[in-house]
Amino acid sequence: MKQPSITSLPPSPDADRRARMLKYTIAMSIRVVCLVMMLFVDGWWLFVCAAGAICLPYIAVVLANVGAPTADTTVLRPGGVVAIPERKAPEDDEQDRQAS
Repeated sequence: MKQPSITSLPPSPDADRRARMLKYTIAMSIRVVCLVMMLFVDGWWLFVCAAGAICLPYIAVVLANVGAPTADTTVLRPGGVVAIPERKAPEDDEQDRQAS
């Protein structure tokens, strides 16, 4: 039976929330840059900045709502005791060698 390791556990809720807030903040910061750049650019760059300013809020919310990828979180027999195979005593090894 495979024991769950600490690396297979999902991140804590606080760490997950912080990562999602960071993604949202970065996306919305890029949106603010797009809004400001719309005042200074001309031509097709204006269209690119406008598209970024319009589309980035949706993308930011979707990224913020997507949680961390979940690993296999099933725990087999929580709190169960794992049997350890019994070791032979050194005297038994010597008796086995002498018998053969």
